[in-house]
Amino acid sequence: MSAGWQRVPLADADVRLTQFCAPDAAARWFERLAAEVPWERHRLRLFGRAVDAPRLSCWVGDADAVYRYSGARFVPHAWTPACAELRDRVGALCGERYNSVLCNLYRDGRDSMGWHSDDEPELGPAPAIASLSFGAVRRFRLRHRRDPDQRIELDLAPGSLLLMTGATQRNYRHDLTRTARAVGPRINLTFRRIGAIVRGREAGRTAAKGARTP
Repeated sequence: MSAGWQRVPLADADVRLTQFCAPDAAARWFERLAAEVPWERHRLRLFGRAVDAPRLSCWVGDADAVYRYSGARFVPHAWTPACAELRDRVGALCGERYNSVLCNLYRDGRDSMGWHSDDEPELGPAPAIASLSFGAVRRFRLRHRRDPDQRIELDLAPGSLLLMTGATQRNYRHDLTRTARAVGPRINLTFRRIGAIVRGREAGRTAAKGARTP
């Protein structure tokens, strides 16, 4: 890992933060991503009903990096040039080989994401989630599932890179809270690795279902 990593002081977790690039470079990355990524309004299932996600998003990755989240199945868009370049650079810093990225566009302070963990089966038992931020500074919070005293708030600056690995997703939830302040748009990329074993099981279930169809 880069010598610039700083460990975030949380028990039962491995969370680290570094500066991926300077603010002027972060502004250029923001413009590239805003233009290249085919932004969508995802539908999520919350408390038994489908609702619009409070942000724009796009699932990008290798062709077989299919992802299930909140009752929906996401087939990846092809890598854009900017996403692919960032994948390689972030992967080198984190010592990981990422095959997918969830791109999120928070248009203003009203866009947000509620408390959740990135603990879907496709990610494996100890995923290494690399979260790269461009644009406006927004507040990111982590909270222990069982110990309310274990929590932290981070103001993620443009060009910052946050790595959550080990038991972090198993023990913590995180969110991006709304704000009434006038803030500009923010793009966040969360790089992930979808496990081949889980993908194989999904393919097997699909084939079995097709074999039963008359």
